Amino acid sequence: MALTNRGKNVLRSVAVASLLVVIGAGFSAVGSSASEKVVSGSSASSSYVRVVVAPGETLWSVAALVAGSSDVAAVVDDIVAINHLSSSSVAAGTRLLVPIK
Repeated sequence: MALTNRGKNVLRSVAVASLLVVIGAGFSAVGSSASEKVVSGSSASSSYVRVVVAPGETLWSVAALVAGSSDVAAVVDDIVAINHLSSSSVAAGTRLLVPIK
């Protein structure tokens, strides 16, 4: 089944909107927990937020939310290093420390 350009755009928009809702819900859950909201990092300029990975979320999508003008790949590398992960694959429900730039 071939989709028209309009159909592809609608499908892409629905996927992006769904992802934003899931990510927003994850950050809302983090924001409602005062004990996990912001954790001071080892350096004075670094802060971290604790994020619970939602179903369908990847390290790349989490990093893209906090990267700002930074390189997303560098933020992914930071997340892997900070959390002592063996790879960039994460399961839903995993709690991660994510650097805030």
